[in-house]
Amino acid sequence: MQRRVGAAVRMARIGERAIRASMPEQQREFFALLPLVLVGSIDQAGQPWASVLSGPPGFVRSPHASALHIHALCTAGDALEENLRPGAQVGVLGIQPHTRRRNRVNGVVTEVFEHGFAAQVSQSFGNCPKYIQAREPRYAGPQPASGFDRLPGLSDAAVGLVHRSDTFFVASAHPDALRSPTRAHGVDVSHRGGRPGFVHVDSTGQLTVPDFLGNFFFNTLGNLALHPFAGLLFLDYASGDLLSLATSVSVIWDGQKVKSFAGAQRLLRFTPLAVRTARAALPLQWGPAELSPHLEGTGNW
Repeated sequence: MQRRVGAAVRMARIGERAIRASMPEQQREFFALLPLVLVGSIDQAGQPWASVLSGPPGFVRSPHASALHIHALCTAGDALEENLRPGAQVGVLGIQPHTRRRNRVNGVVTEVFEHGFAAQVSQSFGNCPKYIQAREPRYAGPQPASGFDRLPGLSDAAVGLVHRSDTFFVASAHPDALRSPTRAHGVDVSHRGGRPGFVHVDSTGQLTVPDFLGNFFFNTLGNLALHPFAGLLFLDYASGDLLSLATSVSVIWDGQKVKSFAGAQRLLRFTPLAVRTARAALPLQWGPAELSPHLEGTGNW
């Protein structure tokens, strides 16, 4: 991917410095401030899934630079329930939307306990604040039990959530994540942001998303080039509803559709393979949103 855009030599140098095998103190302190994290996991069939975990600040902690402990249970029926096991690869995204800070930790589950799990850090790196909508989350306390329902396809309500979303999260994986996990071959979860409606759903249920100019790491796109499957997660910030999709993926590099969307470097097309929804499952209250200034040069469908 980097060679295709002429960035391979430069990114080889940058990557060696930016991607670490442990968490610096600043990052460890950052995770302890958060009321939510996103988690990417992979099931036994190799399908990535994106999930969200929440709790009072401090529910995530790093006892030492090579470990991350998360004390929270996922929503009942979330694929993460089955995917969490010792030795499993996970990706964790810590994001503080109102300050537009985000850090990623990828690693291997070392222990699953009654109210969470522990992971050994394989990769640790920061991300730029581009395309993050500034809205402040506050943990509102435990919610009544809610779980995911499986749908045969995208419902009208699900399409409505996608169309009004300005943010979603995407989990991806290297094809070796199940077979022979290494520091370089794991699971990742990332943020995607745009103007409300930047995700288009067509009459067949396919989702098309513009991919904007980023930092050229291509963590997600690199995985998708080798293993074209992804997990998507959409949050309803007003109701706490969740929409989780397992998808196959194709990348559209050029053509009229790419040119027609201002700011798009390429397009990602997601075909849903499984759909799960949960009502009022996220126990967070959110402040008003302020769109990222980096979206000024982007369009809409």
